[in-house]
Amino acid sequence: MIVCHCTNISDNDIRAAIDWMRTADPDTVITPGKIYHALGKSADCGGCMPLFLDTMRASDNLKVPMQLRALRTGVSQENADEGRSQSHRIPQQISAA
Repeated sequence: MIVCHCTNISDNDIRAAIDWMRTADPDTVITPGKIYHALGKSADCGGCMPLFLDTMRASDNLKVPMQLRALRTGVSQENADEGRSQSHRIPQQISAA
């Protein structure tokens, strides 16, 4: 089945790329961008992305490496303190008149 008409990628292409990446590096995190790169293509319009992701998720080799699974329970990007104050806005200056 054709998943991406813009770049002519099939579900078999996606599964083959995932299998190849998992064989080459069992600890790699597989992303859509890495699959496009492995196939020598790049995303175009993005209309295929929901079907592309569903096809990826259906693969038995897509599992996240065990040592990376616990990272989600730690500090995430959303709640990490980046060393800045609560608000990122510049406080209003009260001018002496």
